Amino acid sequence: MTSAQSTRSPGDADEERRRISEEIAMRLRRNGVQLTGTERSDELADLEEAVERFERMVERGGGDLMVDEPVSGSAPIAPDEPDFVLPTRKPSESIASYIKHIEEAAARAGHKGRAD
Repeated sequence: MTSAQSTRSPGDADEERRRISEEIAMRLRRNGVQLTGTERSDELADLEEAVERFERMVERGGGDLMVDEPVSGSAPIAPDEPDFVLPTRKPSESIASYIKHIEEAAARAGHKGRAD
């Protein structure tokens, strides 16, 4: 153990976790994800991973994230391809359920460019 690790208190770890959660929440909101503010740090991390997988599948399917992602407000102004738009979280939808919707949308997006 290094001297820096040995001088850290449990409160420092909690503060670091809170800071990271806030950063993740900010990135998710910037992508148009609706959050309640009650999400746990592990839920936020799982959600961010799902959004990143979705974005990779959009790119694999030939989508352009700059065109199909939210630009103003919480919905794309005029997406070129609706299947390349991150699904909207329903009011009171759990994170687990929302991640499942994102994964389903990612599968559609990844196959989009191949079916044409």
